[in-house]
Amino acid sequence: MLKALATRAAQSLRKSWKQHLATLALAWVAIVAVDTWRTRDLPQGPAPDVALVAITSAGATAPTTLAQWRAQHPGQAVAVHFWAEWCSICKLEEPSIASLSADWPVLGVAMQSGNAEKVAQVQRQRSMVWPTAVDPQGTLSRSWGVRAVPALLVIDAHGQVRFATSGYTPEWAMRLRLWWAQTVPQWSAMLPK
Repeated sequence: MLKALATRAAQSLRKSWKQHLATLALAWVAIVAVDTWRTRDLPQGPAPDVALVAITSAGATAPTTLAQWRAQHPGQAVAVHFWAEWCSICKLEEPSIASLSADWPVLGVAMQSGNAEKVAQVQRQRSMVWPTAVDPQGTLSRSWGVRAVPALLVIDAHGQVRFATSGYTPEWAMRLRLWWAQTVPQWSAMLPK
């Protein structure tokens, strides 16, 4: 009798495990589909070289370009993080970006969050130590295809956009994307020319 009970329990567990695995697979497919749809307008291929007005961690403003900022981090993958002062999800993501910026180059883009003075004030209040470009009208963000914040773009050392996400991204996923862009060569770069 105990053997029959153990056999039924094992069969039930196998059936339950398969159902849970199927549910997880379906959820993963749904998440990937939604993320693909949300990021459909974000850039792919070469990162656009755009003019920026960046606020440094000291609060000073300086005109620059994305290429000039990337040149300060030769041979490294970098992250461009689009955020807004009024975005509650961006606030939730800030500790992850702060932690990420301690190990990887991160450039913020403050979309529709006011002028340089207001953005610098927000950065001081929230202890945001990474450099941020000011995008008061959202023009820069729209030129990159960013329609919603937060958004994160990972650019490899060769200037190729390797990953783009929109919405909350956990820190481990940001780090994994940066590590991948830094470590694994882009498949198209390995093809013969």
